[in-house]
Amino acid sequence: MKKNINSILRGKFLISEDSFKNWRLILFLSFLAIIMIASSHSADRKVHEIAKLNEEVKELRSAFVDGRSKLMKLKMESSVVKKLANRGLYPSEIPPKKIKVKPQN
Repeated sequence: MKKNINSILRGKFLISEDSFKNWRLILFLSFLAIIMIASSHSADRKVHEIAKLNEEVKELRSAFVDGRSKLMKLKMESSVVKKLANRGLYPSEIPPKKIKVKPQN
């Protein structure tokens, strides 16, 4: 057992006669490790992009709600009356009448 560990630590398995299959395995494992690292970096990049987009969505939703509330205040009859009072326009005291058109035969 001690001999095997010692030979591994010294790297004898890399220079022995059947070292070709060991080198193939080492290269294959290195290739898999590189692919795994690249995949991890790609996933991290996507997570950061998703977080940034979520923050942007929150900001846009907040701006939308703010704009909608301002629009609701501007559309209220009282605010329209105030703005048009400067021009001399006031709401009518007489309610509107419905006009009915009879079809001609």
